[in-house]
Amino acid sequence: MTKLFIFSLVFFLIISTSFIKNSTKDLDDQIYSLKENVLYLENRFEDSKLEFDYLSSSEKLLDYQKLYFENSLIEKSLKELKSLKIEDNELTINELKISGKLNE
Repeated sequence: MTKLFIFSLVFFLIISTSFIKNSTKDLDDQIYSLKENVLYLENRFEDSKLEFDYLSSSEKLLDYQKLYFENSLIEKSLKELKSLKIEDNELTINELKISGKLNE
């Protein structure tokens, strides 16, 4: 009877160890995958933040305009803007529809 009990105990321990090891491996795989996703998203966030910080400053944009375009850029009213649409190799130009109030 004790041999059966010891055999059952050892068998149970082997099965439970195998189950725990499998579960741990699955968790490690999930953790690794999540860490990789977080790293990728952090890199994209940093790139986007750098781009936003670099280009969102109005002083910087004015400096770039003076540096690269000199006087070739002119200010336009929102009413002067048109929309360009290409359908079936045909080009159509329509009035631009803007919702909300226009500040001019």
